[in-house]
Amino acid sequence: MNAETRRRRVPALAPEERRAALIAATLPLLMAHGAAVTTRQIAEAAGVAEGTIFGVFPDKVSLLAATLKQAFDAGPTVRALSAIDPQGSLRQRLSDAAAILIRRIEGSVPLMMLARTMHFPADESPMAAIMDNRQRLTEAVARLIEPDRHLLRRSPETAAGLLFALVGITTRGMLPNDDLTPDEIVAVLLDGLLTTTSDPGEA
Repeated sequence: MNAETRRRRVPALAPEERRAALIAATLPLLMAHGAAVTTRQIAEAAGVAEGTIFGVFPDKVSLLAATLKQAFDAGPTVRALSAIDPQGSLRQRLSDAAAILIRRIEGSVPLMMLARTMHFPADESPMAAIMDNRQRLTEAVARLIEPDRHLLRRSPETAAGLLFALVGITTRGMLPNDDLTPDEIVAVLLDGLLTTTSDPGEA
C-alpha cells in the first residue's frame, strides 16, 4: 500500500447521515453512562474525531436531546401495533398491544428519567416530542379498539389511555407486590377486579 493510498479517506457522510450515525453511537452510551457520557466516548464509538461532533451539533446537550427524541420515536412501535391481527378478539388484540407497550416502556425507563431530570434549553427539550409520541401510540391502540366501540361504555381513546396507564403502572414497579401480565392488564381493563359478576354489596 503506497502513501497515497494510506492517506485516502473514506468519503464524508452527508450531514443527515452523520447526524444519524452520531445519534446511533450515542444511544447505548447514554443508557450505560447517563448524562455523564463524554463527547470523547461518543466520538470513539462513532469512529470519528471528537471535533466532528461539533460540526453537526453545537454542543453535547444538543446531541443528547436529539438522541432522546430519536429513542422515543413512536414509529417502530406504531408499526408493531398496526401488525396485530385485526381478526383477533378485542381481548387478544389488547393483550398483544399491552405486550408491545411493556417492551417499549421497559427499554425506555432510564431514558425517561434522563429526559425529565436533565436541563435542556426550552427549544431542545425532548419532553414535547415524548408526549407527541405518547399520543401517537394512544391513537394506534384506539384504532385497534375501534371495531368494538359498541361493546364499551367509554370511547376507544379513553380505553387506550387506560391501557397505557395500566401498562405504565405495572412496568414501572408501582404495584406493591407483583406485576401484571398482559392478559391480566386487559382483564383489569375490561372486567375490573371482581372475580365474579356479582356486586359484593349485594351478598
